[in-house]
Amino acid sequence: MSEKFDVIVVGAGPAGASCAYTAAKNGLKVLLIERGEYPGAKNVMGGILYRKQLEEIIPEFWKEAPIERPVVEQRFWFLDKESMVTTSYKGLEWGKEPFNNFTVLRAKFDKWFADKAVEQGALLINETVVTECLVENDKVIGVKTDRPDGDIYADVVVLADGVNSLLAKQLGFHKEWKPNEVALTVMEVLKIQKKVINERFNIKDDQGVSVEIFGDATQGILGTGFLYTNKDSVNIGVGTTLSGMVKKKLKPYELLDRLKEHPMIQPYIEGAETQEYLAHLIPEGGYHAIPKLVGNGVMVAGDAAQFVNAIHREGSNMAMASGKMAAETIIEAKKTDDFSERTLDSYRTNIYDSFIGKDLKKYKDAAHTFEENPQYFQEYIPLMNEAMHAFFSVDGTPKREKQKKIMAKMTAGRGKIGLAKDMYRAWKAVK
Repeated sequence: MSEKFDVIVVGAGPAGASCAYTAAKNGLKVLLIERGEYPGAKNVMGGILYRKQLEEIIPEFWKEAPIERPVVEQRFWFLDKESMVTTSYKGLEWGKEPFNNFTVLRAKFDKWFADKAVEQGALLINETVVTECLVENDKVIGVKTDRPDGDIYADVVVLADGVNSLLAKQLGFHKEWKPNEVALTVMEVLKIQKKVINERFNIKDDQGVSVEIFGDATQGILGTGFLYTNKDSVNIGVGTTLSGMVKKKLKPYELLDRLKEHPMIQPYIEGAETQEYLAHLIPEGGYHAIPKLVGNGVMVAGDAAQFVNAIHREGSNMAMASGKMAAETIIEAKKTDDFSERTLDSYRTNIYDSFIGKDLKKYKDAAHTFEENPQYFQEYIPLMNEAMHAFFSVDGTPKREKQKKIMAKMTAGRGKIGLAKDMYRAWKAVK
């Protein structure tokens, strides 16, 4: 038999690296398998990393990790064709230790994180594809890889291989994801001088801005655009559900090109040079789409488990927390040498009792509500812009008359009752 490990972790993203780091640090024999040339080579996210969950794993990690900028301002832009309504929060306390969140480049960050797991004793193998889990007597006992003599054995296999987890699907943990349960995000990393970024976003060298963009950024379908500042580059991208793209017959690169050319966006990226172009599937199914998380000798973590809170653009923090919880469960199971589903099921319980389960449950109907009611993006955001334009235009019209005209326009299509129902429905989805 081939060499046996305590834990095999499939996927070296935030979930996998967290699991491997925690397990190896506690003395377990860990194998971390990555299909890319190096960790991060095939991973994509908008670029926001939250501090708390990673600090619980590596205290004061920001002193050595390849972070870009601590985010001190969160902006929200609601776009129409040639205008936008904006709101934001800027907190200078976010720019001081211990910070709140950071912008990162995944190619740099994931490699660093996986290397930290290696420092703790984990064995990292790159450019290796796990083709299936090895199952014996209804228990996962290892994995089959695309390498010669590629069968590898372990007490527990942790599937942290992303939203398109073929391994979890092969085990029957979930069916094929529906088009409304995944989003396709495309993004570019644009090179811009640090001085120019600071001037355009009104920040200093050690400050960052994250911008979430709604409305015309996705041509009125469910999804968001984003613009994040790095040290000397910006991440710009847009993501929508696959179901929305199919209905609108949209191509993802067309959405991104359109966003870059929008008159409200273009001044922020003028003169930028494209460094990278990336595309990736993001889990959007939320609470209702969480698959089976535990089996005999196997666990699912991160994107593979649909752990993404799209309302708060949180994913990496949930991935890291779930990877850590998976490792902690295995550490306890090792004490009794029992890796059955019954023993490992404490992982599932801990997930649902944590902020992951509670937040996903809170927003369990949000995505469905907004997708099934496109008026929120197609009608209300343009109307919001029209209302602001009318109210702030000084043309001699009394303000009370303006208010009446604005309200009449807001209720013209759906009536006052329809408007009230829409507002209540939206509130109920996110309350």
